[in-house]
Amino acid sequence: MKTRSLIQYLFITLKGMAMGVAELVPGVSGGTIAFVTGIYEEFISSINNVNLTTFRILHKKGFTSFWKALNGNFLVALFLGMAISIFSLSKIIAWLLENHPIPVWSFFFGLVLASVIFVAKAIKKWNWATVLLFLFGTAVAFYITTLPPSANTESLPFLFLAGALAVCAMVLPGISGSFILVLLGCYKTILDALNDKNFKIVITVALGAAFGILSFARLLKWMFAKHKDITLAVLTGFILGSLNKIWPWKEVLEVIKIGKKEIIIDKNISPLIFEGDNQIVFAIIASIIGFSLIFILEKVSSKE
Repeated sequence: MKTRSLIQYLFITLKGMAMGVAELVPGVSGGTIAFVTGIYEEFISSINNVNLTTFRILHKKGFTSFWKALNGNFLVALFLGMAISIFSLSKIIAWLLENHPIPVWSFFFGLVLASVIFVAKAIKKWNWATVLLFLFGTAVAFYITTLPPSANTESLPFLFLAGALAVCAMVLPGISGSFILVLLGCYKTILDALNDKNFKIVITVALGAAFGILSFARLLKWMFAKHKDITLAVLTGFILGSLNKIWPWKEVLEVIKIGKKEIIIDKNISPLIFEGDNQIVFAIIASIIGFSLIFILEKVSSKE
């Protein structure tokens, strides 16, 4: 476990809050934020510390040694930040997406576009393998964003599985965990549960997420250790392909009503043919802010 000051742990909590905000927006991945803020590999490595070997240390050497092996301070600071965002900002994010969608999507479009450049810079050697896997990752992510969403469900076993799949997506830069929840028909159910403090649903999803992340993080850690460049190439492709989902201007093709719930089917269109107030100036400003923010975060992380 790294030795850090209280201020450094405060910064980690703030990064966790940024990851939490990203995960509240369908199409934006908290893993992307973790990567650009310089904590991605430590995040994956720390998750992998939750295993039987670490718990044997608790039995043999006591809590202090166990906590250090777990990198517990880092995990607590990070997940505290994510929890603060998810529980305190879910209503604000939902309101912004409902009332000011174009500036919000434009901000995240600029942020994710800059993330493509940032992650691609981390690849030390481009060759035919990295290029092909970059294209593969782009195609997979783009295809996922074109899938139609499902009807919302409140089945607890299904919500457990949805939590497991969504957290795997959350860990991957580019693939949004909240977007996976939209595809599975669970996003509104979970967002409503957070707003209404329905802890039965929240705890079920959290348990699924814990199961998913403990399983998936091991694979990612191995990939980073053995095949870092090709892993980064796939992740860069994931981020690029996900841009299709967060294009600000969309045309609603169909609204499917199931009881009191609605499923919206839409497609991307040019702002020039967007009906109503297309807010181009605000969109450009918001996207520039989002784009610039990535490189500001990079400089802050480098100084740390």
